[in-house]
Amino acid sequence: MPEGPADLPHQPGLLIILSAPSGAGKTSLYRALLERVDGVVASVSHTTRAPRPGERDGVDYHFVDEAEFERQVAEGAFLEHARVFDRYYGTSRAAVEAERAAGRDVVLEIDWQGARQIRERVADAVSVFVLPPSREALRERLEGRGQDDPEVIERRMRDAEAEISHYAEYDYVIVNDEFEEALGSLVAVVRGERCRLDHRRETLAVFADRLMGKIDEAGG
Repeated sequence: MPEGPADLPHQPGLLIILSAPSGAGKTSLYRALLERVDGVVASVSHTTRAPRPGERDGVDYHFVDEAEFERQVAEGAFLEHARVFDRYYGTSRAAVEAERAAGRDVVLEIDWQGARQIRERVADAVSVFVLPPSREALRERLEGRGQDDPEVIERRMRDAEAEISHYAEYDYVIVNDEFEEALGSLVAVVRGERCRLDHRRETLAVFADRLMGKIDEAGG
């Protein structure tokens, strides 16, 4: 992690869960966080849905067919997986563990089902839920995309209600009314969690001992 003295002992990166109903602005916040804060990286999910225009395999998603996805599920390759809008999505266990071991914070953009699985398997995961400012604003955002017919929008509104019902399971809740304010709150969560003793107890113990003269700078 970039915060702190250069000689602070190495510590693993955070695992940050970011969830929200469709239309709440989660993806925009997610992308802005990656640009705004050093040391934060995206987790590239596996999915069985078809690529959208401009999406690249291995960059936006790892695009696989259902047979390959189910094979990886059977092998325990995913930290979490879920079926969303009739397609499968999953997070690679090995990829996340490698990034965290290198000291980088990993952000997962996943729904409540995946978030629940992560919390059960990763004790120190940090979870953030993003809410829209109102039902009217949510509907306007969904309609403003110009991508879906009225039936799909109604389905997404129903799905949004189901997703929102799980907000209380998360560590932090951010209302995305003004984008920059919501982004500032998300950045503050990440930087605040980097300073939490729970996440850095072992590495800070060595650093504090050096400051108190209990061990020399070489660690002896």
